[in-house]
Parts: sequence; structure tokens; C-alpha cells
Amino acid sequence: MDLISQFQTNCQKVIAFLKEDLKSIHTGRANPALVENLVVEAYSGQSKLKLFELATITTEGPAILVVIPFDPSIIKDVEKAILKSPLNITPQTQGNRIVLRLSALSTEQREKLIKFISQKVEEKKTSIRNFRDEVRKKIKNSFEAKETTEDEKFRLEKEIDNLTQKYTKEVEIIKENKEKEIAEI
Repeated sequence: MDLISQFQTNCQKVIAFLKEDLKSIHTGRANPALVENLVVEAYSGQSKLKLFELATITTEGPAILVVIPFDPSIIKDVEKAILKSPLNITPQTQGNRIVLRLSALSTEQREKLIKFISQKVEEKKTSIRNFRDEVRKKIKNSFEAKETTEDEKFRLEKEIDNLTQKYTKEVEIIKENKEKEIAEI
């Protein structure tokens, strides 16, 4: 039924957004995803582009990111964007490249990140439950309008509940994996 596939699509989008959100969380390990979506006001603020559109981002070992802008004239703009970001990283310019040294996370920082992740995960779980509630309401309305049989209503509700559990579990697994990544020293 159309409602089921719409519900699945919405839940898959929620999960994709969660994965994207969690990518940018600093875990103490160098990962280009940490900075690739930073918005850079390049060319005297005339254009706002994401860092991955303006530069090559690579890793050098477990705690160093190297950003090499395609156009060396925007190095200062890239530095500004990194400094303004909530990442707490000080860029070091070496010729036409910017080196970002990631410091190890303190226990306190790890705890804050885990709380933040839990918050994000809870928001996504709430979104999934809201989608479930919307679909259940549509199923109920369809039954009351005599467009759906009682058996069909119960079957659809059961399917939606099973899918809700599946997607909620998937969100939990993503959370656990990110927490393990943060806990690693």
C-alpha cells in the first residue's frame, strides 16, 4: 500500500539525516567528513560554498587533516570558516595547504558529545514515531470511511509497528557505533 512505502521513505530520510549529522562530530580521529560541509564565504563573500567544493581534504595519520584549496587565493577565507566553526580547531597554513591537527578528546568532551548524540538520536526517534502516528491516523480514517476492511486495518497497523521498531533499532545501532567511535582513545 502507498502509505507503507511513504512511511519507509520518510524513515529512510530521517536515518540518512542522522548519519549526515553525526559525520561532522569530532571524535578525535581525522575524517574529511568533519569539515567537508563547512560553509566558506569565498571571494570577498561573493559566494558561499561548502569546503569540499573548494578544496581537496585528505588525512595524514590518525589526527591530521590537510585542506588544499583548488584556488590558493581563498586560503584566508577557508581559514576563517574553520575558525568560525564549532570544531575548536586552529588551522595552520603551510604554503598552499592548511593543516588541521585534531586534539584528543578529554573525558568531559567525550561525555558532552555522547549527550549531544543521544539528543540527536532522540529527535530522530521522535520523527519516526510522528510518521507512524500520521500513518496510523490515515489508516483509521480510511477504515472509518469504509475504504478499508478491519482485517486490512489491523494488518497495516501491525506492518507499520514492525517497521517503526526496525527503524528505531537502526537508529540505536547508529548511536551505539558513534558512541564506540568517541569512546576509543
